Amino acid sequence: MTNEITGGKLVVQMLESLGITKVFGVVGGQTLAITDAIIDSPTIEMVHTRHENAAAVMADAYGRLTGRPAVAIATTGPGATNLLTGVGGAFRDSSPAFIVTCNNNGENIHKDDAQNADHVEIFKPFTKWSRLVAHQTSIVQAMGEAYVNAMTGNPGPIHLDFARDTIEQTFDAPTVPEVHPLRSWVGTRPVAASDRVAEVAARVLAAERPVIWVGNGANRAQASDDVLALADALSIPVITTFNGMGAVPTTHPLVFGALSRMGTNLSTRVIGDADLVLALGNSLNAVSTTRWRRALPDVVQVDVDPAMIGRYYAEVTTGVVGDLGAFARDLVAATVDDAAGAREARAGWIAELQQAEREWWAMSDDLSPENEGSISPAVAVRALRSVTPEDAVLIPDAGNPGVWSYLWEMAKPYRYIKPVGFGNMGFALPATVASVVDDPSRPVLALIGDGSLGMSLGELETLARAGGPAVVVVLNDSSYGNIRQEQVLHFDGRTIGVDFLDVDFAQVARGMGVEGVRVTDVDALVAAVRDGFASGRPLLVDVVLDRAADAWTYPAFAPHAG
Repeated sequence: MTNEITGGKLVVQMLESLGITKVFGVVGGQTLAITDAIIDSPTIEMVHTRHENAAAVMADAYGRLTGRPAVAIATTGPGATNLLTGVGGAFRDSSPAFIVTCNNNGENIHKDDAQNADHVEIFKPFTKWSRLVAHQTSIVQAMGEAYVNAMTGNPGPIHLDFARDTIEQTFDAPTVPEVHPLRSWVGTRPVAASDRVAEVAARVLAAERPVIWVGNGANRAQASDDVLALADALSIPVITTFNGMGAVPTTHPLVFGALSRMGTNLSTRVIGDADLVLALGNSLNAVSTTRWRRALPDVVQVDVDPAMIGRYYAEVTTGVVGDLGAFARDLVAATVDDAAGAREARAGWIAELQQAEREWWAMSDDLSPENEGSISPAVAVRALRSVTPEDAVLIPDAGNPGVWSYLWEMAKPYRYIKPVGFGNMGFALPATVASVVDDPSRPVLALIGDGSLGMSLGELETLARAGGPAVVVVLNDSSYGNIRQEQVLHFDGRTIGVDFLDVDFAQVARGMGVEGVRVTDVDALVAAVRDGFASGRPLLVDVVLDRAADAWTYPAFAPHAG
């Protein structure tokens, strides 16, 4: 007897074998052979969304939070193209994901069929790897290769485009192992050569003011403990990139915040003092270096991907290929005999930086908004920290919410995600859904502007279905605030295309199944958020924001004058 199954059933079996348990998406006629098979899967959960972009963002956020890929699935043509922005965010921020599109029948691809589109060509610039699967016998190999591409090196999204007849027709089923062998080795990371570690050790010991500049690679490598052990061993201050926020706790006495084009006053001072930079999992991209205008001293750049090393600042860069956590451990071992002398030599400088940090925090102590009946964003962020559980995930959206989150103190690593490389708005709300789907008991706080919420508003209903201890805080200045402020700063106060009517998002949320509260003072904000987390159910808090507060000119974010 033959064991016939559909290609769609085989796709689901391969997802199970590869340990993929979450599928986000919008179903369509072409997807049905896969999505119907999910109904019978004991391990895979499907979360349907209001828009395909939200599904791609959810897969991105799930990959960031877990290190494992989820699926974002969409039908042909407009369903597929709606995924693109979220996929671009996953690609630019190195988040593993399976992007699955379902096309027309193989014989009709590239013809004038309904919703025809060349998905592979569309997705190539936004993914690590993209291919059409046009025959059932290719499904197993294609999905295994996809998994390897998504998970190795710098992780990222891959794209599989299934012809409709490939997944709908039946054929003799191949054997699929319960646990795919790829899972046993795909997370293995290269280790730096011992001679390179010895060379770097000598340079670090010789430097008077070395600085560790940690990038998003430290999030992907889960290397917080190793980085901090290196910093402690040799008294080296640590800063992060904008995309590296969350990689190390900001409450550690040697961690001095994030460095980006908008600050901070503290982190720019730290990098300005440096005579050697250890760039760990840090691509030295435009966001980190003010489009490469920032002068850097000698750089030691450590990355698992050799192609990332020396792309920028090559003239001062020494490259080390390897896992940054293993590198940090090896560097501690290589310097152990001289570590005490290094700590003593740097003690005075570290004390100066710690005093500068206390002064930096004092810059945001003022609680008074310039406009009555509103809340300063700096005050909102610091107040939110005081009532948000320590183990909560913070998810700022693109634009000003991410900038104001410089003021968010993190006692635990890997509890912070935001869109940086692609800067895609509409990220925080779908990402919040992904967080509660991953762990329904883990609290999550979304920090989202009213502009971004307008782009993802339908997912409030998705959040209502998902449930969980999620608080969505809307920093509502009735505008695209970051761009409005940039116009005011650089175009003599003239603005265009940035202002909205006043929208009561709390009322909108209630209409979509999520409890909502609007607040105009800090005490009400604190009370609402505290009650929201205590309830264990989603809550939206609409914060009437002080429009006078400007992220571009805020003193704490201005570069250090030197």
